[in-house]
Amino acid sequence: MSGTRALEGQVAIVTGGVRRIGKATALALAKDGATVIINALKSRDEAEAAVAEIQAAGGKAVIQLGDVADEKDMADLAARAMKDFGRIDILVNNAAVRGEAAFTEMTLDQWRGVTRTILDGAFVCSRAVLPSMVAARYGRIISMGGVSAHLGAGGRAHVVAAKAGIVGLTRALATEFAAYGITVNCVVPGKIGGQRSHTSGQGIQGQPPVGREGVPEDVADLVHNLCQPRTSYITGQTIHVSGGLFMP
Repeated sequence: MSGTRALEGQVAIVTGGVRRIGKATALALAKDGATVIINALKSRDEAEAAVAEIQAAGGKAVIQLGDVADEKDMADLAARAMKDFGRIDILVNNAAVRGEAAFTEMTLDQWRGVTRTILDGAFVCSRAVLPSMVAARYGRIISMGGVSAHLGAGGRAHVVAAKAGIVGLTRALATEFAAYGITVNCVVPGKIGGQRSHTSGQGIQGQPPVGREGVPEDVADLVHNLCQPRTSYITGQTIHVSGGLFMP
C-alpha cells in the first residue's frame, strides 16, 4: 500500500466486518489509508483473520467485538475509537441476520431478532458515532440495504421490513446532519455469490440482466467511493449494486 491515499489518517468502523461484503469493505478502506475497526458479535477467529489479511497488505485494523444493537457495546466501541485514534470518520452499518419463515408462522421473537440487528443496530451505531462526527463537522455513514426491500420476498417479511427501514433512516439522517458535513447513504447489494451464512436463507433466484452474480468487491467498491472526501454532494441516496436486477 503506497502512494497518495485519500483516507489516510481517517478511522472507519465496519460492523459485520469479518466476511463477504463487510470484509471486502474493510479491506478496501484500509488499502486507501483508513484505520479500520472491525466489529463482529463473537466471531473472533474470523475477525483476527481479517485483521491479519489487512495487516499483511500494509493496512491498519483492530478488532472490537460487540452487539450492534446493544447501546453499551456500541458506546464502548465509539469510546475506544476516540481514545485510541481521536476520531471517527466513517461508519459502515453492515451487520445483519436474515432467515426465512412463512408470515403466518413467524413468531414475534423471529421478527424482533432480525429487525433488532438490522434496523435497531443501524440506529444504535449511528447514534454512537454521530456526536464525534458533528464535533468534527465531517462524516460518512453508509448502511447496507437489501434488494428484497424493493422487489419483495415471500417468507422474509422481517428482512424486507428492516431493510426498508434502513432506507427511511438514511433519508432522515441525511437531512438532519447535512449541515455538519456528514453524508448518509444506503447501498443495496443484489445477488452476491460466494458462501452464505446459515441465516441467509435461499437468497435471490435467477440471474440479473448482466448474466452473472456479483462479488463482494462489487459492493465494497461503491461503499469505498461513498466514503471519499470528494463525495460530499451525494447524500440521502439509495444506490443499487445488482447488475440490473432492480432498476428504480
